[in-house]
Amino acid sequence: MLNRIKKITMNRRSFIAFMGIAVVLASCARNKSQETVETERIPVVSVTAAVRQPVSQDAVYSATIQANVINNIAPQTVSRIQKINVDVGDYVSVGTVLAEMDRVQLQQVDLQLRNSETELGRLKQLLSEGGISQSDYDAAELAYNVAKNSFDNLVENTILRSPINGVITARNYDRGDMYSMGQPIFTVQQIVPVKVLVGISETDYTKVSVGDEVSVTADALPGEEFTGSIVRLYPIMDAASHTFNVEVRIANEQRRLRPGMYARVNVKFGENNSIVVPDASVVKMQGSGVRSVYVLGPGNEVELRNVTLGRHFEGKYEILSGLADNERIVVKGQSALKSGIKVEVQ
Repeated sequence: MLNRIKKITMNRRSFIAFMGIAVVLASCARNKSQETVETERIPVVSVTAAVRQPVSQDAVYSATIQANVINNIAPQTVSRIQKINVDVGDYVSVGTVLAEMDRVQLQQVDLQLRNSETELGRLKQLLSEGGISQSDYDAAELAYNVAKNSFDNLVENTILRSPINGVITARNYDRGDMYSMGQPIFTVQQIVPVKVLVGISETDYTKVSVGDEVSVTADALPGEEFTGSIVRLYPIMDAASHTFNVEVRIANEQRRLRPGMYARVNVKFGENNSIVVPDASVVKMQGSGVRSVYVLGPGNEVELRNVTLGRHFEGKYEILSGLADNERIVVKGQSALKSGIKVEVQ
């Protein structure tokens, strides 16, 4: 009886062990079956063709509006200010009297000039009568011309006039002050027209020329666009930034643009006939500057191909290299892809 009980117990243990092994094998078979199904699942993607089209080669640069001309108005010597005729914000024309200085010295030189003029007239009469030599007359005439030049110079430094059409942007003295060779009495800026200096990459040096038109916008004037033209190309490159300055002049006839405004200048460099793809098709490799696209092959297999990007515009990228005309590229579903696998095109 004891042997029979032992035999039954051993049979039960064997059965339990067998069942455990069977469960493990069944579980492994099920996992393998699931892996096979997942392996055989084909990614579904959307594709489009890489097409060639004209791409405007324009670029936007930041700049600051500047006055076309800036003049600092001051006399050559120390003198007292007798009269102030304008103030900050006043618009002036060429020749407008801005200020008048003390006239004492001017009056003295004026008197000397009149005497020299009278003496020169007397000597001219004597010369015609043979009363003096030509050399004596020439010396007197030279003295008169020197006095005349001194008088004209003193007039310019006593009656201060605007040399340009512009606006008064600074006034540093009041009537009765003694001008002391420091700050100018006035600053006049010409704002019709205005200008901007744009630093353009040296790679675009051959793409711009004098006379090219540009468009200008200012943050202070949203919705307004101004047209300017390139009037000067600076002759040297900045060694640090590898850029060169381009001077753009804007008519500004309505005086809307003011010096100091922050502006954006759109410069056009012509057009390229380039391959263009949607920006959603471009894959960005994390931690690198590499840009790629998945290209669909004839057997619906995909190839990850590196490309060189150009301009970005209207949700598209210009492709400079890496793609050929009409190649089909994946625009949706890239996250499940790797190079060489087959896909289903939606």
